[in-house]
Amino acid sequence: MKMILLRLYHVKKVGVFIPAFLMILYLEGDSGGNQVILEKPPEKNVTYPVWLAADSGTERRLPSCIIIGVRKGGTRALLEMLSLHPQIKAAPQEVHFFDNNTNYGLGYSWYLNQFPPLAPGQISIEKSPSYFVTKSVPERIRAMDPNIKLILIVRDPVTRLVSDFTQITYNRKEKGLPIREFDEAMLRSDGSLLLDNYGVATGLYADHIQNWYTHFPREQIFLANGDRLIRAPWQELNKIETFLNLNHSITKNDFYFNATRGFHCMIVKGVRKCLSKSKGRPHVTVKTDTVAKLREFYKPHNYRFYSLVGKDFGWPEE
Repeated sequence: MKMILLRLYHVKKVGVFIPAFLMILYLEGDSGGNQVILEKPPEKNVTYPVWLAADSGTERRLPSCIIIGVRKGGTRALLEMLSLHPQIKAAPQEVHFFDNNTNYGLGYSWYLNQFPPLAPGQISIEKSPSYFVTKSVPERIRAMDPNIKLILIVRDPVTRLVSDFTQITYNRKEKGLPIREFDEAMLRSDGSLLLDNYGVATGLYADHIQNWYTHFPREQIFLANGDRLIRAPWQELNKIETFLNLNHSITKNDFYFNATRGFHCMIVKGVRKCLSKSKGRPHVTVKTDTVAKLREFYKPHNYRFYSLVGKDFGWPEE
């Protein structure tokens, strides 16, 4: 199969959309029956339709939606659950295109190839949780597509922090590395919080969302509630279906409650399926006093986040 390079020319005005029929003029040859690979745009603020024609009748397209975070907020669960929808095809792994300079340097053709082929009417989606906290990412995503839809799934930042620490602890145990207690890692000898500790800043959602609102209008970023996704996933997913302009396909019948794991698992084509063993495992032990100090620390940041997004998440949700 011959591959044809589609060159993209700089558009000075942000938000200009280059119609597909005009872009065909830039094809170096006949596109019929051949793949179309796109170069990385020479400058930012380039927007365009991106597609990869294939003989099978399917096509590859850059994502219509990206789950931008937050780490340990439920991004994997959300992606797996959204994949129940027949119109959604997800990248199988975290892509880390926009937050990794090496990957980003490979260009959009590399990024495009991380996604599965799509049938007519389907959309592609990916999730890379560190996008949310990486300052350069919003501008890079906007340069690719200023109209893309974004999903941010958040949960109580204290619960998120403990979950993050739990994963790190299990990973270190599996590698035979030394581990620390949560309280030891988060507190100074005088009992005050170590605010520069890894993971604490991730929960400062207000600081990070302000960066995203600089580049995207609020209506393009859906705020999913990670705490409620655990309890009644179909309710959050129905809201996201509406946000993505998709038919309502996911229902309560697509889930069952797994008492052993303590959360809802999926029913995929009649087969029960849970997330990997790393999801839903017991959290590390944390002293009540440490939790109280963290909640007090995050409280004003949570209120500022509620004000910015126009939604009160009511943390902590016990």
